[in-house]
Amino acid sequence: MARFFGWLASFVVLTVLVAAAAVAYLLHEHGRGLPDHSQLASYEPPVVTRVYAGDGRLLAEFAGEKRVFVPISAIPRHVVAAFLSAEDKGFYQHYGIDVLGIVRAAIDNVGNFYYDRRPVGASTITQQVAKNFLLGNEVSLRRKVKEAFLALRIEQALPKDRILELYLNEIYLGYGAYGVAAAALAYFNRSLDELALHEAAFLAALPKAPNNYHPVANRDAAIGRRDWVLRRMLEDRAIDEAAFAAAQAEPLQTRVRDEAVVVRADYYAEEVRREIAARYGASVLYGGGLAIRANLDPRLQSAAERSLRAGLMAYDRRHGWRGPVARLAAGPGWEQRLGVQAAPAGLGDWQVALVLAVDEPGATIGFADGRRGEIPFAEIEWARPALEGQRAGSRPRRAGDVVAVGDVVVVAQEASPGAGFPLRQIPNVEGALVAMDPHTGRVLAMVGGWSAERSVFNRATQAQRQPGSSFKPIVYVAALESGFSPVSLADDAPIVIDQGPGLPKWKPANYTTEFFGPSTLRLGIEKSRNLMTVRLARELGMDKVADFSRRFGVYDNLPLNLPMALGAGETTLMKLTTAYAMLVNGGRRVSPALIEYVQDRQGRIISRRDGRACADCRAESWEAQSAPLLADERPTVVGPISAYQMVSMLEGVVLRGTAAQVAALGIPLAGKTGTTNDYLDAWFIGFAPDLVVGVFVGFDTPKSLGEHETGSRAAVPIFMDFMREALAEARAIPFRIPPGVRLARIDPATGLPAPEGQRGSILEAFRVGSEPVSRAPRGPALDAESSGLY
Repeated sequence: MARFFGWLASFVVLTVLVAAAAVAYLLHEHGRGLPDHSQLASYEPPVVTRVYAGDGRLLAEFAGEKRVFVPISAIPRHVVAAFLSAEDKGFYQHYGIDVLGIVRAAIDNVGNFYYDRRPVGASTITQQVAKNFLLGNEVSLRRKVKEAFLALRIEQALPKDRILELYLNEIYLGYGAYGVAAAALAYFNRSLDELALHEAAFLAALPKAPNNYHPVANRDAAIGRRDWVLRRMLEDRAIDEAAFAAAQAEPLQTRVRDEAVVVRADYYAEEVRREIAARYGASVLYGGGLAIRANLDPRLQSAAERSLRAGLMAYDRRHGWRGPVARLAAGPGWEQRLGVQAAPAGLGDWQVALVLAVDEPGATIGFADGRRGEIPFAEIEWARPALEGQRAGSRPRRAGDVVAVGDVVVVAQEASPGAGFPLRQIPNVEGALVAMDPHTGRVLAMVGGWSAERSVFNRATQAQRQPGSSFKPIVYVAALESGFSPVSLADDAPIVIDQGPGLPKWKPANYTTEFFGPSTLRLGIEKSRNLMTVRLARELGMDKVADFSRRFGVYDNLPLNLPMALGAGETTLMKLTTAYAMLVNGGRRVSPALIEYVQDRQGRIISRRDGRACADCRAESWEAQSAPLLADERPTVVGPISAYQMVSMLEGVVLRGTAAQVAALGIPLAGKTGTTNDYLDAWFIGFAPDLVVGVFVGFDTPKSLGEHETGSRAAVPIFMDFMREALAEARAIPFRIPPGVRLARIDPATGLPAPEGQRGSILEAFRVGSEPVSRAPRGPALDAESSGLY
């Protein structure tokens, strides 16, 4: 007997030694190279970045995963209890691994192996945190051992509540939702504190296999799994019998998430996305939980979208009907054929229809859902056939001249039931509109094209195009800053420029091909006289023109040849609009700003457009104290007197010049048209005292817009439509006159003082002391013969 007990003792000691050696080996072998678990203490899960418009409404969301982070203290107790009962009822008792659970799983897996079933696990919540955050989803014994070791280390480093918080905010629960808060919204359109018990139990049933318990596709399995969680909660005494019975009796009913109150501005949102990605990187953009306040004004943005689309449609209609989208058989089954027909990009709220019959009053059309309607001839007669060279043929006499049975066409919504569907055509031409606060550079509205669905290329910020005559104010303000006045004379006469060896002579001409002789600079800008501008640039020197174009941010390095003075270089609508903002604001530099400020996930402001310090701006209450005074730190680009003189001259463009139709709005406005050679580009940059707006129209692949499609015809109507809506409720105010300016009445044709009572005379802006006192020629003492300036 003694020998037996000696042998048994030796066996036990040997077994213990072998077990200890095995454990030591496992610790040595699998404990090496484990991920650093200490990072979990400061881990911040990826959270959606949101962009808000100026009025606080949501503009855009950017995220790699749909997740809403909620601290453990804010997660309701019944939600926590449901997950603990379903996943790890001993969570608050174990040290990272559940030994009894492992034994049970081992016994169960013997049977699973025999019946060729998938083995079950016994992972605790802590182990799942180790797997999800540090190890990945590899199925192997080695990974399970590492998972266990990591779980033990995590339990030593982090409190239980922090581990549970990480788990509940990271777990994937299907429907693209990560974390319980995102899942509550995705499945039930509820916040966590609104979840009913049976809904919390359903979410707790999902971690193992969300797709297996899809509430619609696998409804019975989903209800069964939910009820299993409720039963586990009852067994764990997390709920009582009454709560269990009531929850089990509830139907499993998901709800579509409410659409957020969203502002639609695709080009603006995309530009913000690019800027944030460039500043902070893609990982912060898509997971940093930033809150971005954009400068977008939703009312102005809506007006901008409507105005640009209306202007592009008007241009497109002038140049004719290009034919149907497609052709389909109109016989039986046409609904199905139309339903699978690819719709053209950029439809918006328009729709495609099939022409089923054509008669004298119009055309009968059908939609993919079987509905029918009419296109009255009054909504067809605009569709003259498109011809080569951006021309249009004769006006149609009947509907059959435009459409035929089997045509797939685009139509707009009926204005009222029975009014008929207007025939539409998606324009080929593109354009852009930018609206800006000239004093701050805040971009209040921006539309970069007909539709971002068709092309995300932003013609306001990315399209490099020639501005044509809309660049001329930069030349003229350089002259004003150099001692010229609005009544200085330049010769509007033919000129030949020697461009250098091997290059042909350059013979610029006016748009009208007429010559008017010596004329004031005011007339030169109002009538957009090319020859006067070339002479002026030659007198100033192209190095000075290049310097001013750089000051105003239009060009960084303008080539020093005279055609550049007529806008032959390429720039963007955003840059040119910003340059005009610096004129109307008195000559102060501003930069276009889409973003007002950026907050991190804790709500701290990490970036602000206006970085000036202002302690008084943080007052918590208003007690009749004086308003804070902030220093104007904007650098000076050009003197305020020269800036105002240029504004006054551009106001003349609207009153008497190439944009005279704008005067019909009846409010103080100014601006300049721009048209490039062969009508490739049409521009208008215009402004009120507190709002500057730029418009561009042109084809993405440059080609002629067509004969006479100037800035005044293609771009000005868009500006007018926008300003009519944007300033509808604004009080009309005149342009602000800075100190040092004296207004004197002159004859605009000559620039000389106007006799008392002369009709058509105007008030001209002079520097104090430079106003004319006689009817003698004015301006710097220049060699008239060589320069053409007087």
